Formats: sequence, structure tokens, C-alpha cells
Amino acid sequence: MTELRTAHTADLAAAELAAIRRLMDAAFDRVSDDTFDNTLGGVHALILEDGELIGHASVVQRRMLHAGRTLRTGYIEGVAVRADRRRQGHGALLMAALERVVRSAYQLGALGASPEGALLYASRGWQLWRGPSSAMTPDGIRPTPGSDGNIYVLPVSVPVDVSGELTCDWRPASLW
Repeated sequence: MTELRTAHTADLAAAELAAIRRLMDAAFDRVSDDTFDNTLGGVHALILEDGELIGHASVVQRRMLHAGRTLRTGYIEGVAVRADRRRQGHGALLMAALERVVRSAYQLGALGASPEGALLYASRGWQLWRGPSSAMTPDGIRPTPGSDGNIYVLPVSVPVDVSGELTCDWRPASLW
């Protein structure tokens, strides 16, 4: 039996967090502690099959700067489906659960996409950010050209110009 569950990080047991980490390590050929930490502190969507975790994604709050405004952003992290369960609609199920959270609690949704994931996000109405990206760093705002072409947004309550600049807040590991 397949079950979709959502829970805040605070409501996940240590064993569940360990299962999420194992799934991410398998899906992404190991992740750093900082990368895993970036998935925590928000709402997780979990797909369980006969009690075993086969899919995970989370949404965490971040701040983005765009067109002179600071936007409360629901940032999608750690989207992973077990290799033998991919291409069966689990990614769409995870995203639907988190998009509900984004649309009800944030001004903007954002994520950094792999080439494989980009097809899923675009099919769900996420828009490719075509403008330059940057990050607020301890040394000021710095361009992040390596992320250009991989950032997708889901406008919720404020208009955005996807050809303008988008600046993310600072964090360890991958900025986007």
C-alpha cells in the first residue's frame, strides 16, 4: 500500500530522518551534511510503500530579492524517489503536496532543478528563471552564473519578471 504523508521536521522521528538521508544519498550519490541540513526546518512530503520510504521532498522558508522586494519564498529541497520507483508519478505526488504549502504560505516558490527534474517542474507550471542569479554572501551580493538555467519559480502572490535578477539568501552548501 502506498501512502503520502506530510510532516514538519519537528514531527519526524530520528529513524525517519535517517531514512530520508539514506534515500537522498542513494538518489544523489551521497549528499553532504550541509546539503541534508538544507532540507530541514520545513514541511516534508513522504511517500511510503508498505511502510518503507520511497519518495521525499521538502519545502523550507528562504528569502529572495527581486525587483527591490524581499520575497518570502517556499524553497523546494531534497526531491528524491527511489530508483526502482521512478517514472511512476511519485515526483508529481510529492510536488502537489508541497505546492499546496507554497501556495498557502509563501509569496513565491523556487527550486534548483537537475536536467531530469526540470521536465517535471515545467510540466507543473513552474517557470524557468531566465534572468541572472546571485546570492547574498558575507562579502555582499555575488553573481551565481553556474546556477543560471537551473532555477525555477512558481509565482504565488506577487508578480515577477523571470528575465530580471533573482538573489537568494546565504546558506552552506549549494546556494540554489
